[in-house]
Amino acid sequence: MTNDNNGLRRRDVLKGTGAAGILATAGCVDLGGGGGDSGPYEIGMVDSQTGSLSAFGQRNERGRELALDDVNDVTIGGRELSISVQDSQSQQQAGVSAAQQLVNQEGVPFLIGAVGSGVSIAIYQSVVEGTDVVQLSQNSTSPALSTYPGLLRMSPTGRTQSTALADIISEDGNDSVAITWVNNDYGSGITDAFVDAYDGEVVYNSSHDQGQSSYSNVVSQMANTDAGAWLFVTYQPEFTTMAQEAFSSGVEAQADWYGADSVQGSDVLVNTPEGSLDGMKVVLPSAAVDQDNYQSFATDFEDEYGSSPTAWSAYSYDCVVTAALTIQAADEFTGAALGDVIRDVTRPEGEEVFSFEAASEILADGGGPSDVDYQGVSGPIDFDENGDPVAYLQVYTVEDHEYVSSGFVTGE
Repeated sequence: MTNDNNGLRRRDVLKGTGAAGILATAGCVDLGGGGGDSGPYEIGMVDSQTGSLSAFGQRNERGRELALDDVNDVTIGGRELSISVQDSQSQQQAGVSAAQQLVNQEGVPFLIGAVGSGVSIAIYQSVVEGTDVVQLSQNSTSPALSTYPGLLRMSPTGRTQSTALADIISEDGNDSVAITWVNNDYGSGITDAFVDAYDGEVVYNSSHDQGQSSYSNVVSQMANTDAGAWLFVTYQPEFTTMAQEAFSSGVEAQADWYGADSVQGSDVLVNTPEGSLDGMKVVLPSAAVDQDNYQSFATDFEDEYGSSPTAWSAYSYDCVVTAALTIQAADEFTGAALGDVIRDVTRPEGEEVFSFEAASEILADGGGPSDVDYQGVSGPIDFDENGDPVAYLQVYTVEDHEYVSSGFVTGE
C-alpha cells in the first residue's frame, strides 16, 4: 500500500475522525441522500482486540484496513468510509458494552461484530434486536446464529464444518470419538451439530471453561476412554495448554487428533513441542484462494504485513466492502434503508463483480442493488434467509509441525 508524503496512510487519518455530527438515535442517522454533508460515513465494529480471541482480532484489523484503503480510493459517491472500533475483550458483557457505545451513543446504523459467537448473539439480543441497526458478524460460526435472521455473518455456519469433521473422522476409520468443547455458544453449537452428523459412538462429550491455567483433568479423562479420535472445539490458548499437558503426560499419540477452526494458528505451533501435533487435522472456513480478487488481496496483504492472509482477514475485508456497497446502494444512510439492500448486493441475480470499484461503477451508473452480485475475496457471499453465506471450507493437516492444506469442502 502507498503512503503519502507525510508517511501517513489514509486510514491513519480516518482513525482520528470522530463521530461528531452523528445523531445518537440507533439506526436512524441520515447522512446520505444528496445532503450537503461531505464527511465520512461512520459505521461501527466490535472486535476482539484483547482476550482469548485476540489473534482473530489482529487478522480482522488487517483485513479491515486494506478494505478501507480500497473503498476510500474510490469513495462512496465522493465520501469516505470511517469505522469506529470497540474492543469486546472476547467476552459477552464487554462486547455488549462496546456495542452500546457504538449504537446508543455514537449512533452507527451499521455494526460489524463480533468474533465469538456468544458475543455476537449477546450483542444482537441486548442491543440490536428491535432496532433498525444492521449487524454483520465477521467471524462467528456457531449454528445458533442461524436462528436469528436479523443477525448476518460473513463466515459460514459451523454446521457445514461439523459435517465435514464427522465425515473425515469416519473416513479415517475412527468409529468412536472423545470431544471437549469450550462452554459457550460456539463450542456447544459446533459440537451439537457434529454429534448429529457423526455415525460413530461419542464416548466422551464434556465442556470446559475459558482461561483456565490447566486442563489436565480434561486430558486425563479423554485419555481414559478408548476413543480412536479426539476432537477439540475450543480456542487457541485453551487448546495449546491441553496439547502441552497431553505431551508432558505422554498421551498425545493415544488417538488421532482433530480440531474445529479456532484451534488452528501459528501461535499454537510456536507454543507446542515440535512434532507433538503431527497428523492432526483441522477444518476451517476458507477464502476463495483460486480467485483473482483473492490473489490480489493476498498480494496487497503480504506487501503490507509481510505474511499471508487467513480466511478471517478476508471475511473482515468483505464485511467492510459489503457495508460500503450497502451504503452506496441504499436510499439513505439509515439502518432501515441499509437493511433493505444488504442482501441484494451479494445475490446472484446481479452482475458478478469482484471488487468494490467494479460494483460501485454499476451503482454510480444508475444500477440498483439487485444489479450487483459482489463476489468477495472470501468467495461467494449470497446471504440466505437466515443471514448465512455460502460455505467454503479448507482441511489442514499438521506435517512436520506445519499446517499443510489437504483439500477443500463446499456446502450450503
